[in-house]
Amino acid sequence: MIKWEETTEISIKDVVCQLQEGEYVLNWHWAEGIPCVYIHRSVFGEPFDASLIDESRLKLYTREEYKAHKGLREKSEGIGRYTYRIFPCRLENGKPVMLVPAGESHIVHVRTGKAKIYYSFKRERSWFSSYQSLQIRIFAEIPVPREVLCYVTKEGSPPAHKDDGTQYAFIRDLQPGVNLLPPIEIRKKDVIRLFFTDGKKYGEWYELMPE
Repeated sequence: MIKWEETTEISIKDVVCQLQEGEYVLNWHWAEGIPCVYIHRSVFGEPFDASLIDESRLKLYTREEYKAHKGLREKSEGIGRYTYRIFPCRLENGKPVMLVPAGESHIVHVRTGKAKIYYSFKRERSWFSSYQSLQIRIFAEIPVPREVLCYVTKEGSPPAHKDDGTQYAFIRDLQPGVNLLPPIEIRKKDVIRLFFTDGKKYGEWYELMPE
């Protein structure tokens, strides 16, 4: 069992991550006297509790290894967002003791590519009504929370942005794979498009593409 203790000292700071030829390279500032660190990777937003830590998810990394590899190198695989925690260690009887600092100076968040979201619309013909039924089909590479997307309708022409027309919220999260939304009623002259609710925020993680 890995021994750990809390600390108020900032021994690891300025953690940064860069993409280099298919690898993510993490670098940080080591305080003097820190011989090694434990590295913990988790899915972004996953709760962390040092008392419940899974030892199999900790990687011991020495200062010598860091110098030899010019940082920590991890392959860029898959799509998602991850959190790396760099825990300094001290030696006790030749064995590392993991120090858990307060704050986030030892933490960095990493994004591995943009997840693609494909969408299309299927209209049902209606000869005698000014309205028609429409179904939205979405294919998502990863889970997408419902607050990420909205759809907008506008009469006569395609909406240019999320506020250019009548905006509607999604009522459920999207699962990986094909998602068929419940049919909606729109006017025959309405044009519909999907948008991010916050383009600056969600555009960093997803790519929205019509099929």
